[in-house]
Amino acid sequence: MKLLSTICLLPILAAAKPNIVFILADDLGIKDLSCEGSTFHETPHIDALAKSGMRFTNGYSACQVCSPSRAAIMSGQYPARIQITDWIGAASGTKWNRNDRVLPTEYLHNLPSDIITVAEALKDGGYRTFFAGKWHLGGERSKPEHHGFEVNKGGHHRGSPPGGFFSPYKNPDLTDGPPGESLPIRLANETIDYIKQDSEKPFFAFLSFYSVHGPIQTTPELWEKYRKKATKAGLAQERFKVDRTKSVRQVQDCPIYAGMMESMDDAVGIVLNGLKKAGLDENTIVIFTSDNGGVSSGDAFATSCLPLRGGKGRQWEGGIRQPFYISAPGVTMPGSTSEQFATGTDFYPTLLELAGLKQLPDQHVDGRSLVPALRGEKSDRTLYWHYPHYGNQGGEPSSIIRKGDFKLIRYYEDGREELYNVSKDIGEVSDVSKRHSNIVTRLSTELTAHLTEVGAKIPQPDPRFDPEKKKKQLEQVTSREKPRLEKQHANFLKPDFKPNKTWWGSKD
Repeated sequence: MKLLSTICLLPILAAAKPNIVFILADDLGIKDLSCEGSTFHETPHIDALAKSGMRFTNGYSACQVCSPSRAAIMSGQYPARIQITDWIGAASGTKWNRNDRVLPTEYLHNLPSDIITVAEALKDGGYRTFFAGKWHLGGERSKPEHHGFEVNKGGHHRGSPPGGFFSPYKNPDLTDGPPGESLPIRLANETIDYIKQDSEKPFFAFLSFYSVHGPIQTTPELWEKYRKKATKAGLAQERFKVDRTKSVRQVQDCPIYAGMMESMDDAVGIVLNGLKKAGLDENTIVIFTSDNGGVSSGDAFATSCLPLRGGKGRQWEGGIRQPFYISAPGVTMPGSTSEQFATGTDFYPTLLELAGLKQLPDQHVDGRSLVPALRGEKSDRTLYWHYPHYGNQGGEPSSIIRKGDFKLIRYYEDGREELYNVSKDIGEVSDVSKRHSNIVTRLSTELTAHLTEVGAKIPQPDPRFDPEKKKKQLEQVTSREKPRLEKQHANFLKPDFKPNKTWWGSKD
């Protein structure tokens, strides 16, 4: 356990410290939420949370996949600086054997022990700390209890729930409930049980859902509800189109995934209602966000992120733009919005300031407190991403810089750079790099300087690469993958759809 200076953590505010509930969804795209435009999914409790405080319209995850994003939240540092740049468990270096142009870089498989996490900082500042759900930042000596959390319910090395979303969970850090018990509901109840414990100390409760990561699983009741809803709206004849490397879902009408969304939203409601019943809602900061974009390609192909391009694992807005809601009683105005650029590294310094604790600039070096934004201020900000890997969802090894209206993407396979005016072209349809060569030069220089400063690893060519074989692989995306997906997802909506033996194994 790292010990912090008592002096550096003296409260800077005289008032009682606020409680904190941090809710992190897994693989939830911003366009999955009804308050962000979805007309198929129903998320009334998350919508209410968004309206209770400030909604950041330019909120981002620190990476397009999970482990790096989670490391950034815990550390206040960019993934490239920590050297956790891919989901922990992904192949890298010469172990990567999928016939690609470059070798994904090596990366750390555990959150470094010398990092003082936000949980440790809050704990040493007088908070009791609790974790429930997905961790995916290492095992052995790198689980939640090794990084500042006094209680851990379900957090271990796996990135998906080993037993699925219904008990038995097969989770070494979570006891099984009755057969068929819902995992998100269980995690919400565990969180509320902890919150209601008598204590003179404020709490920091981190509820990290495994939802809505694959496998996609639901109940027959919820499947039927959303099957009927999709049918009434009119079934699509075509759900997928090919975007460079993968088939990408264009329609939100998967009844299994919609059921998962509703279950997670119900779990959020349990937490919010529990806070209110306990009389804690007026002194509790509640945060809601996701670790990366929705799964529109790869994995379960479960949702569409339109009008954003791409989704989880990909370098476009669909992969990194997130729901980003902060409700801080006495600080945020209900129903307020901010255009301030914000990312996962910012939660750490923001929570320290809201808790009346001094900043730790040598720790959360890449984060910026959002408290001024919560009070209505806005300042210029540049954001960076570095993903030197191939995503299972079709993502390409790349680095990104977002500054003002523009976003530059640098690709490591061939060194090309794309430029998008995101403020005018949210779907990243038009590459304007040729029209704005001066902006490309300026942003490229800034990006290179940043990558050098954080010690980013750069992918190198794979001598095993076979271009003819790659051509055939990409052709199969159109000839084989897309027809298979069209058939499979149409089947989910048939009245006689046959899931696995138990409904909580409806789709593996």
